[in-house]
Formats: sequence, C-alpha cells, structure tokens
Amino acid sequence: MSNTKFDPSEVARRVYDDEAEDIFVLDVRNEDDYEEWQIEESYNLPIYDQLLSKNFIGLRASLDDIPEDEEVAVVCVGGVTSARAADYLRDKGYDAKSIENGMNGWGRAHREHDINGENVVQIVRPGTGCVSYLVFDDEEAIVVDPSQYIDVYLDAAKKRDLDIVGVADTHTHADHISGARRLAGELDVPYYLHGDDTADLDRVTEIEDGETIAVGSRKLEVYHTAGHTPGSVSFVFGDTLLSGDTLFLRSVGRPDLEDGSEDAIREAASELFDSLDQLVNLDDKTIVLPGHFNDEQVRPLATNLETLRTEANNELLSYVEDGDEEEFVETIVESLSDEPANYNQIKQINWGKEQASGDAESLELGPNNCAAN
Repeated sequence: MSNTKFDPSEVARRVYDDEAEDIFVLDVRNEDDYEEWQIEESYNLPIYDQLLSKNFIGLRASLDDIPEDEEVAVVCVGGVTSARAADYLRDKGYDAKSIENGMNGWGRAHREHDINGENVVQIVRPGTGCVSYLVFDDEEAIVVDPSQYIDVYLDAAKKRDLDIVGVADTHTHADHISGARRLAGELDVPYYLHGDDTADLDRVTEIEDGETIAVGSRKLEVYHTAGHTPGSVSFVFGDTLLSGDTLFLRSVGRPDLEDGSEDAIREAASELFDSLDQLVNLDDKTIVLPGHFNDEQVRPLATNLETLRTEANNELLSYVEDGDEEEFVETIVESLSDEPANYNQIKQINWGKEQASGDAESLELGPNNCAAN
C-alpha cells in the first residue's frame, strides 16, 4: 500500500476499534451524497466540484477545521479528488492520505471479529451494513451469507486451518450480490438454501425447518423464519443464533421486497411475527448474530437474547413479546423506508435469472435499507 493511501479495511479498524489510534475522516463529496451514505463520524467538507477543477480555495479556507495532531483519511467517490486534497494537506504539514478507491473501496472493506468461545467468526462490511459468518468445528467450516468477495472467506478459513465444507444463504438477498454459489462451486461443496427462495437456481441443496447441517462433530440447526422472504431461515449453532435478515439488534427484516402490495406486505409481516415469536422463545443466553446493522458501533455485532428482549431499543420485537400482532403489522406498514438500491436487479442475479455484469460491485453500494423501520 502506498504511503499516500489508506486501505479501507485499515480505516474501518481505526474507526470502530476503541483501542485503535485516532483518525480524522474527511469526506470531500457533495452534501447530498454525504447525507445519503457516509463513514461513521466523518466530517463533510463539500468541495468535490472545486477539487475536480483543481481548485483548493474551499480546502484552504477550512484548514482550521482539520486537526493537525491526528492522521487524516480523505475520501471521495473513487479516490481521485481525495488524492488531490490529501496532497494539498501534506504540503501544508498534515499527515494526510487518501482512502484507496474512495467510497467504492469503503463498500468493499471487510473486518473479522471472533465470537469468543463460540467457534464463530463474524465478518462485517462496515460500508454496506452486511454481516456474514464462518462457523467451524474439528477443522471444518460452513460459510453463511458470504459477499461476492469470496477471497475474504477463503483467507479467513486458511489462516485458521479450516476446510470449508459448505456454504449457506439465510435467504435470497436483495441488498448485495451473494458469493455463496460461486464459493461453493469453486470448492465443490454444497450450497444450502431453503426451497422457497431457490427460484431458477440449480445445484442447490435445499434445506427445511428442523434439519441440520454437519460441521465437524457439531450441527447447524435450521429454523424456517419466513417473513423477510418466503424462504428465510435462521441458524442455531451451539449458543449462537445466526438470525439473517429476520432479527436485527434494533429492528427486524422488512417484508416488502418480494411483493410491495399492501396485502402482500401484511401477509408477510404476519409470517414474520410468527417467526420472531419462535426465536424469542430460545434460551435467554442465546447470542444473537444478525445479518445486518445500521449505525451500531459495537463490535462484534452481538448481544444475548435476554438483553435484546428486555433492554435493546427494538420496538418491533417488543410487540412480539407482548403478543400484539396487529400493532406489529401496522407499524411495519406505516414505517417502511426506501428500498435498497438496485434491489430488483440484485435479486434477479441472486435468483439466477440474470448474470452479474461488470458493474456488479457498484450495484450494492449505498445505505443499507433492509430493516423494517
């Protein structure tokens, strides 16, 4: 890595690790782009158009806003204007570097977090809010919900001396392109998915509620938790619950990405209520490991079920606890946010109805909108 550039994964470490060295993230994109999607706790100086024409008036006028005693990571869209800004700042005595490939690079960054004592590795993409997992036992591993960047999982397994013996998706994703089929194909191992989400896919090992997937001498238990999609599942592995897009720490999965009509949303929300009711009856000490996050900064992204039920700010789950299905459904219908960017095209790719093209990486960039509220 050039000493004038920051690796996006290193920026993620510095931003989210409380024990890491301080870093000041300077975002030079236009304000609208920043408001839509940004790095946590970054500072926006909207001088993108000036920098395109190599005009540094706005940057010069704002030098007092940039700390001189911290490293400065400058970010733009693709890394060009941020490199110009970083060069200018270095000439002024700042310790400044450009984030490689800008927000495009940020969207590809992955960070690993071991779940202590649970034989689970959580792999977080801070730029997209996506979370995937490596569960293992006796030198065997299953990958759950991998991104399209499959080398991340091959490397994670290799450094732990694990053989990947299967790959699973908790559902057909709408916010990111799954790497599960490709990873399973390269390794010649099963690709697991519930039959209600397979669409036109072939070479799928269909899983159902109550089945198990062997991992070494242990088992990954399958819970059919329909609602976000018809074939959504959650996995229980020892004392952990890999809840996919069914249950998040502060919300639940949205039920409108299969069919956006109000009747269909209400029906799917009712199914989701039943699925969540099943999960909240697991042991209180079960560690909940979700498939997405929004702005939660805790790492690893985890809490036990008792805390989630009694202390977390999860309004929709509280309705499940109270048995109030009507209020649960009404709240979802009334509070749905914008759909994930390009979600229809992403689902077509993940269903096997379309081939991923050269712009596959850019399709999934942007804010995460998989939560119901």
